[in-house]
Amino acid sequence: MCSGVKGRLTLLRWDRDMDMATADDTERWLDHLFSAKAVARGGVIRRSVAWVEHEIGRERFIGAVAERGFSLLECGGQFVVICQRGPIRRLL
Repeated sequence: MCSGVKGRLTLLRWDRDMDMATADDTERWLDHLFSAKAVARGGVIRRSVAWVEHEIGRERFIGAVAERGFSLLECGGQFVVICQRGPIRRLL
């Protein structure tokens, strides 16, 4: 994976009564994702749409990418995050 994380890590602790992740766990998941070396280098990270929706939800993920000023693409069941704030030019 581009993020430097080997294998699939589930970092969320689920609240059994509500069957959803707590806010602290969601923030930990996002902190872990955005602490990847690729992010620091202005590179690219990708995650399965289904996994993101299961772990923290689509809207929360989109918001986290927007908060950082990054660009987000969705293609082939994957979210692709461009970890720089500059403009993007699609060539093809």
